[in-house]
Amino acid sequence: MNTDHITTIDHVLTALDEIIQQSRQDNDTLGYFAALYRNVTHEVKNGIAENAFEDGARMEKLDVLFAKRYLDAFYAHKAGKQTTHAWQKAFDNSTHYRPIVLQHLLLGMNAHISLDLGIAAAKTSKNHSLEDLHTDFNKINDILSSLVNQVEQDLIRIWPTWHKIIKFANNSDKLIVNFSMQLARDGAWKFANRIFNKPDANLEILIEERDQKVANISKIITSPGFIANIILCFIRIGERGSIAQKIKELEHG
Repeated sequence: MNTDHITTIDHVLTALDEIIQQSRQDNDTLGYFAALYRNVTHEVKNGIAENAFEDGARMEKLDVLFAKRYLDAFYAHKAGKQTTHAWQKAFDNSTHYRPIVLQHLLLGMNAHISLDLGIAAAKTSKNHSLEDLHTDFNKINDILSSLVNQVEQDLIRIWPTWHKIIKFANNSDKLIVNFSMQLARDGAWKFANRIFNKPDANLEILIEERDQKVANISKIITSPGFIANIILCFIRIGERGSIAQKIKELEHG
């Protein structure tokens, strides 16, 4: 599907609603990330309306360019076409039984923040000052980070004994999410600076290199270690409800 018609945050929300609805109908785990991302997008829309950003129009441009990276990857995958290596890792794992909801979300966050966000930021600021975007760039990441607690509450509803397992695991859920978010955010800004106003030929090479590195991080998310894998296995076995029900929990937070 072509995303040229998506030019506003409302268009992005509509596209995400369609993905969520179809994912619930198909019991498709790709709906997990779409549901979380819709919440993020809605918060950005509210922030723009409340003048929470330095430049609302620029933030909407960033949001749309950022979202279209995800939407283009999603539609390409559904059409059987090639996508970035980072997103392909997330898509490939969507059909596997073992990953828990949190791992599916982290795979999506990894691809979207670590790769897509830097590209969108550089494109938003093209022929302008990238540094002028830095404050609002951090604010959109603050929104992403603020939803970590919401995700935890969603996971508790999906599996009520989550807290007991995580207490045994020394609160590894927050450590995994917060560390990954901070690392992804910092890496995204550094990458945006690296590719800012680069010629197209050089840009493609730099994006390919970054894509490979981000794809490799997926292995840490899917295979975090022997003990962590055992804990995740227990969590996965105990997750209750269908995929559609889990998507609904994430969607409504």
